[in-house]
Amino acid sequence: MSTDVTDKLPAAAPPGKGGSSAGGGLLQLMLGGLRRNMRQYGMLIALGLIVIFFEIWTGGDLLLPRNVSNLVLQNSYILILAIGMMLVIIAGHIDLSVGSLTAFVGAFAAVLTVNHHVAWPVAVVLCLLMGAVAGSLQGFLIAYFGIPSFIVTLAGMLLFRGLTEILLAGQTLGPFPNGMQKIGNGFLPEVGPNTNYHNITLLLGIVMIAAVVWQEVRNRRRQQEFSLEVAPVRLFALKIIAMVAAIAWLTMLLASYDGAPIVLIILGVLVVGYGYVMRNAVFGRHIYAIGGNLPAAKLSGVKDKRVSFQVFLNMGVLAALAGLVVASRLNAASPKAGDGFELEAIASSFIGGASMSGGVGTVLGAIIGGLVLGVLNNGMNLLSVGTDWQQVIKGLALLAAVGFDVWNKRKSGS
Repeated sequence: MSTDVTDKLPAAAPPGKGGSSAGGGLLQLMLGGLRRNMRQYGMLIALGLIVIFFEIWTGGDLLLPRNVSNLVLQNSYILILAIGMMLVIIAGHIDLSVGSLTAFVGAFAAVLTVNHHVAWPVAVVLCLLMGAVAGSLQGFLIAYFGIPSFIVTLAGMLLFRGLTEILLAGQTLGPFPNGMQKIGNGFLPEVGPNTNYHNITLLLGIVMIAAVVWQEVRNRRRQQEFSLEVAPVRLFALKIIAMVAAIAWLTMLLASYDGAPIVLIILGVLVVGYGYVMRNAVFGRHIYAIGGNLPAAKLSGVKDKRVSFQVFLNMGVLAALAGLVVASRLNAASPKAGDGFELEAIASSFIGGASMSGGVGTVLGAIIGGLVLGVLNNGMNLLSVGTDWQQVIKGLALLAAVGFDVWNKRKSGS
């Protein structure tokens, strides 16, 4: 049975201290809500602090419209991989092959469009199908043969890297057709009157704000209908205001430059779609079930083998999409493309709240984790920090995130 929050508040404030009592009550509610949702909000707060830190240290360069746009373009493929990797980790598996598969798909796209002059839309479809085939082969071995995902995907990492070298003969191949280049480098077209801002981007920002507010209000009402505990009204209002302010700020930054990148629209569709699947669809709940407690999931009738197979098939498609984005951004396919991408995607997932034991994590958390790494990379590049120290700092960030997860679980258990 849920308890109404108002029952926990003082019935009346002492004379002359009503204002301070109300302020203290709001502060207590906010801190209580933060403690109960530490896993969800902890890294979001950390991201905000990292942004503020580098914005001050770089003298305001971090949040310049041009740099924000570059930040999106430079990290889009890692964020795409992080979404798929989060699902894999929630299901209790790991995928070490996504970086090599990304390079292989990019090489496959270059061979099709440059060597064989295949129309780029057809090449895109074929590349996504290639990713699905690669993911399904690995998923079949993991789900139906029972081979550990670590071993299968480690073999896949070596296999796809070798196939990339074979396809490209050790050489860089490009350039791509103009239409394909826009996947990783293009922006939405400008239409309408001259307002000194990108009109379509402004419109998309307004639509996004309306959608976020509607979704949050809808979720709150559904929780109340099922007598679930919800955040206090004032804390809920603060959350809405913060989300609206963040979207409006990002919209104005992008609209004051060249507008929203095309890859940002692709990423937004993925976040909304996968977020809905993981929250509301049966498939998403089955992923959480097999990762959280596999024996119980089997007893409940969950077809764990089929779910695991589909998770890796999905990862293959997203790795193919990331490969297309990387290749189009570089305007060439390279044998060394995708090096370390699997580690970046795994780190993004764990920083974003995934658990080593599976069953825990969100799509939004993967995006937040990827942005933490992206802002760290971008900020350190602006400050001319060497790559050696960048690796040290990112390693410490990953260690801190996993340590925080372990500490949070122990505290919750106690």
